[in-house]
Amino acid sequence: MQALFYVGREQMEMRGTEPEPLKPGESRVQVEATGICGSDLHAYHGHDPRRVPPMILGHEVAGRVVEGAWKGKRVTMNPLIVCGHCEYCQAGRQNLCENRSMIGMNRPGSFAETVNIADHSLIELPQTLSAEIAAMTEPVATAVHGIHRLERVLDRPLAESRVLVIGAGAIGLMTALILRQRGVRSLRIADLNPLRREEALRVGLEAFDPREAPPRADSVEAVFDCVGAGPTRKMAVASARPGGAIMHLGLQDNDGGTDTRAITLKELSFLGAYTYSFGDLRAAVALLDAGALGELSWVEKRPLAEGPAAFEELASGRSAAAKVILYP
Repeated sequence: MQALFYVGREQMEMRGTEPEPLKPGESRVQVEATGICGSDLHAYHGHDPRRVPPMILGHEVAGRVVEGAWKGKRVTMNPLIVCGHCEYCQAGRQNLCENRSMIGMNRPGSFAETVNIADHSLIELPQTLSAEIAAMTEPVATAVHGIHRLERVLDRPLAESRVLVIGAGAIGLMTALILRQRGVRSLRIADLNPLRREEALRVGLEAFDPREAPPRADSVEAVFDCVGAGPTRKMAVASARPGGAIMHLGLQDNDGGTDTRAITLKELSFLGAYTYSFGDLRAAVALLDAGALGELSWVEKRPLAEGPAAFEELASGRSAAAKVILYP
């Protein structure tokens, strides 16, 4: 089969390869659509030691099972392979499984014609949901998981809160769209890239450049940092009102000190969220199938063979697309 390999820092290459043999309890999925994630770009820049080249990246996927117990079914999947018996799995927090592995990280990923996945990771798709849209289940579930964690620590309902989303990439844009769908009326999204701001404005969000108009200090009850860099953490802490909450979803870097004095004096809740639960994934499928996030014309679809060019354009900021979907 043909697959898109990460072969070195800022190098992606199409190669022929043999599919991995199926193990007991696995199915082989014919990939119909697979998304480029921010973590794939992180690896592309050589910033993720867990993803060692040469390897097939990709973990946002929809397709049809062609071999295994689920043969014939249209599916998306939880890319995390969990053990099911550790303390976290037994407590229903499989995303923190002590023995987890992940396709596109330490298993061959979905930038290929087929991908192998554990049967227990599969989620059947409704016939009304296209593969292109279903491939966004994983990033939507990431946003859903972060929103669920943050809203549990707020004093008032999230819909009544003033909310700042930092970053108009896929996770930031999806977070903002879900918040809007949940009735949040005071909602702004910050991004440095004018192309991304234009896309956010086009779908009806209030987008701004924080360099030109920094958010006011102590102005919002909730912040979603979907970038996760030193400057965005600083912005998040400064913007949050006393008693507010910050959800740290991005993983761009670990640079710069976080103002723990301000976090303490303002009694802020500073939270992280890692991936999602099966409930979050199923909720994401339902949201996408219902069209609850509005029109998704900002999603760009390209052949898998154009993957190297897509990575280059995304990495350089020349692409307006918050999400690029590849298809073999």
